[in-house]
Amino acid sequence: MDLLTIGMILLGLVLLTVGGELLVRGASAIAAAVGISPLVIGLTVVAFGTSAPELAVSIQAGLGGSPDIAVGNVVGSNIFNVLFILGACALVAPLLVSVQLVRKEVPFMIGVSLLFVLLALDGGIQLWDGLLLFGLLIGYTSWSIISSRKETAAAQAEYAKEFGQEAEAKKGGPNMILSIMFVVGGLALLVFGGGMLVDGAIAIASAFGVSQAIIGLTIVAAGTSLPEVATSIIATIKGERDIAIGNVVGSNIFNILSILGLASIVTPGGLTVAPNILAFDIPIMIAVAISCLPIFFSGFSIERWEGALFLASYIAYTVFLIFVATSNPLLETFSNAMLLIAPLVVIVLGWTAFSAYRKHGLNGPGNATAAD
Repeated sequence: MDLLTIGMILLGLVLLTVGGELLVRGASAIAAAVGISPLVIGLTVVAFGTSAPELAVSIQAGLGGSPDIAVGNVVGSNIFNVLFILGACALVAPLLVSVQLVRKEVPFMIGVSLLFVLLALDGGIQLWDGLLLFGLLIGYTSWSIISSRKETAAAQAEYAKEFGQEAEAKKGGPNMILSIMFVVGGLALLVFGGGMLVDGAIAIASAFGVSQAIIGLTIVAAGTSLPEVATSIIATIKGERDIAIGNVVGSNIFNILSILGLASIVTPGGLTVAPNILAFDIPIMIAVAISCLPIFFSGFSIERWEGALFLASYIAYTVFLIFVATSNPLLETFSNAMLLIAPLVVIVLGWTAFSAYRKHGLNGPGNATAAD
């Protein structure tokens, strides 16, 4: 691997980050101008916008004949989003979780994750599978718009303040031409950055003899998740309520429904799913999604110790992938240790959730939303 490959990857990551930021800004302003509620902007436009790098990379990887990178990018990003991003945010400050996320968004995220594995059992995500996934995205977005109309004025004011819509309204509305330029420029940077990152990742895989699936699950997944990292950590530092969590959950839903859906639609013959990803990494993704329920439900917050648990889990997962890729002699010892630790983690989370349910029920500590 030469300096040119490293430079290509770094430049690709920079272009993806800047492109994602421009796309989010432009799309949010346009959505506000055409009358979409601030709630929908926060949970869909921003969350989907920060997943735009994954979309660009997976589509290009599929069209370029690298389906393992396309699928690995989605699976790895969903694991990274929950374990790394939420873990890091919780270490910065404990995160309050709204009851709506526990009751609706997280179960939906788990549901689409299970649907993904069912569709992939035949070894791939075909055209009709992609159409089903993308159709569900349209339905989810429509449902979010309808549900947002029932939000209280206070909740809408909160999201309006978060994305600066009140200030823009006082100025007579956003500059539509500038917003469109942001969207177009962001998309262009995402396309170029995605292509460079995919080319660099393939070069690394070839140079070190590592499978494209593992490169997609690690380097590409973490790199394309940088917009989510920035958005969620900044929201946490600002003391915002569940913006960080909503961004991660919304992005995970978008990754499966839109990215896999569109990539399988535009890729001739659909996307093949490698047996090792189907047997190991996708079950890990589902387990991570399910783990959100007891952690979110335990007091309707993510405490620092739970964030540390998330981060430790991601480190263990990454170390396992590296050991597998390098045939490290410590692989068997490490695997046996994880088999002993995993049940203990499940017991702790289950007991914590059960205790929280007995204390607070499903309405959170004291009222309908833990964020209030």
